Amino acid sequence: TDKAERSNALNVAIDSMCKKTRDLRRQLRKAIIDHISDSFLDTTVPLLVLIEAAKNGREKEIKEYAAIFREHTSRLVEVANLACSLSTNEDGTKIVQMAANHIETLCPQVINAALALAARPKSQVVKNNMEMYRSTWENHIRVLTEAVDDITSIDDFLAVSESHILEDVNRCIVALREQDAEGLDRAAGAIRGRAARVAHVVAGEMDNYEPGAYTQGVLGHVQQLSGAVIPEFISQVNIALESLSKNTVHLFDDNQFVDISKKVYDTIHDIRCSVMMIRTPEELEDVSDLEEEQDARSRTSLQSEGRTDRAKMTQLPEAEKEKIAEQVADFKKVKSKLDAEIEIWDDTSNDIIVLAKRMCVIMMEMTDFTRGRGPLKHTADVINAAKVISESGSRMDVLARLIADQ
Repeated sequence: TDKAERSNALNVAIDSMCKKTRDLRRQLRKAIIDHISDSFLDTTVPLLVLIEAAKNGREKEIKEYAAIFREHTSRLVEVANLACSLSTNEDGTKIVQMAANHIETLCPQVINAALALAARPKSQVVKNNMEMYRSTWENHIRVLTEAVDDITSIDDFLAVSESHILEDVNRCIVALREQDAEGLDRAAGAIRGRAARVAHVVAGEMDNYEPGAYTQGVLGHVQQLSGAVIPEFISQVNIALESLSKNTVHLFDDNQFVDISKKVYDTIHDIRCSVMMIRTPEELEDVSDLEEEQDARSRTSLQSEGRTDRAKMTQLPEAEKEKIAEQVADFKKVKSKLDAEIEIWDDTSNDIIVLAKRMCVIMMEMTDFTRGRGPLKHTADVINAAKVISESGSRMDVLARLIADQ
């Protein structure tokens, strides 16, 4: 009996650890997809700004823009490596790493070409050289973007993109009502960029399927987004910005703006739902890990036809209520026993708990790294941290088996 009780206590601890680990893995996944979504939103602007400054011979500004371009390149490389750490597609990760190495090598060459152009802005030879590097850079960025897209789950990408677009839509509406033209323009630009990325990624994903009802449905929503919704949204943004610049915003009917902004989000949501039409329940459950608990609660209430459990309880016959009350009482007894068992585990001295906590701490440090903070400074640090987690997991497995055999 003692052995069975110890075994049950161990199972409880393992289940709890697995849940915590899964939560941490979900946070890490979301953080990395967030980085991918943001970093690959607009990959060409830093280069175009650098070239424009060089063409005008603004040598003083070149150093500043070169630093921004260098930082932009480093961020793309870091995010590409993080995407590789999330993927099990070995061939795909090799292509990503190769493409990342290419742009890392190309970065100083592009900066040198810009410096040469700034020094001799009228030289046709130097102009042609800059144009050649611009074209080469854009081609390599296209390869890197597509390679990262190939190893990133489209379901994860769409879940994060939908969440970001909702935030951007809210920012747009708030900026309009606060008469913040710069904030409105920035948020609207982010929406345009994200919508274009969603359309591109989803259209590319549909190339992997035979044409049929599924692809037609998905591409129909993509066409609706690109061909109708976004142009209408841009039109409303331009009207709003003009009203703000002329100080006639009091004459502007913001209801239309709110409606088209909501339509952008709804269309992105429709695209995501249509893409996921062929997913298995297991795949849907996996994607739901990236969604907020509030969304999960909303889905649960929808699945129960909009009626809460508490509302259903009040409508049950008395006999059913008594039966449920008994089950609740039994559950509370079991929970008390469970709590008592958990208290037996001294987390300061038990090796398994210590290892589990250490693994959780390391995973949080890895999550912080993706957000630009924490003790891990380089990709190599993240790789070493992953090795420590692997070693700790192996050690934990050995200890768990020893306890189970006792």
